[in-house]
Amino acid sequence: MTQPSEPLAPFLAEPSKIGQEISVTGKWVPTNPGGRFRKSAESQEMLKEWEDIHAGARADAGVLSTEINHAVGEDAVLVHHVFKDSDAVLHYFSTTATEHMGALTQVARPELHLIRGVSIDAPVRDALLAKKVPAGFGELLFGYVRDDYRRPDPETSIMVTAKWTCLPGVATHFDDLKYWWQRVGTEAHSIEEGLLRFEAYQVIGEDALIIHETFKDSDELKFHLSKGTAEKYKKDIDAVAAPEAYFFRGPVSWTIRTYSKFLHLPATYSSRGSNFTQPGGSMSEGVTA
Repeated sequence: MTQPSEPLAPFLAEPSKIGQEISVTGKWVPTNPGGRFRKSAESQEMLKEWEDIHAGARADAGVLSTEINHAVGEDAVLVHHVFKDSDAVLHYFSTTATEHMGALTQVARPELHLIRGVSIDAPVRDALLAKKVPAGFGELLFGYVRDDYRRPDPETSIMVTAKWTCLPGVATHFDDLKYWWQRVGTEAHSIEEGLLRFEAYQVIGEDALIIHETFKDSDELKFHLSKGTAEKYKKDIDAVAAPEAYFFRGPVSWTIRTYSKFLHLPATYSSRGSNFTQPGGSMSEGVTA
């Protein structure tokens, strides 16, 4: 049943300051995992390759920020890059990514990558798909960012990037999905001051949304999941869609990791590994000057 539409709240409808920036968040796992906590030889080789890739990304002027984060409790790496624009994405994937792709794919394989921007043009989509990377490309629908895009404390803040895909067979599910996430953003703005960033992106060619949220700290995320808008609207969202992936970057507590299992979130958690941000930061992660 399609929910009644309603106008976007003014703070959700404000033009984004992201501009031409494009963010990529994805997961890599060893081709032959050897147990947990990165004990396999393939895991060690994968990490080495990613550290080499990270060094190349740091030297690329078009890469505004980059992270290579070790997953918690599983053999995996979460990678995250923010690019200046489409040209920067194409340059990176034709140079650094191409140089390391052969060696990396000997020991690892990509799982879902979530790509976000105000718009994602066809050459960018083609460049990632040519690397045989499973990907969802999201273009901004609505959202808000507090504190005039000031970067939150990277030692305490938690970034959550997720993909929700509509259940099959009902044409109105996508309208419902957008409606319920609009309700989340509308109410969170007033009752969850620690939800510093909320953005919803429509996935190109799919009845799906990518949701990106930044929480001030673990306590704010806990409130969101247990008492806030996630708790309030999850049953409504579950009725029309299923979560395909949840990527958590930041110091997520054991309590929250346990609680998210009860919510049946297909979550990957990561500790903060190698990271780099260009002076001044970015509108996608937050400015530092």
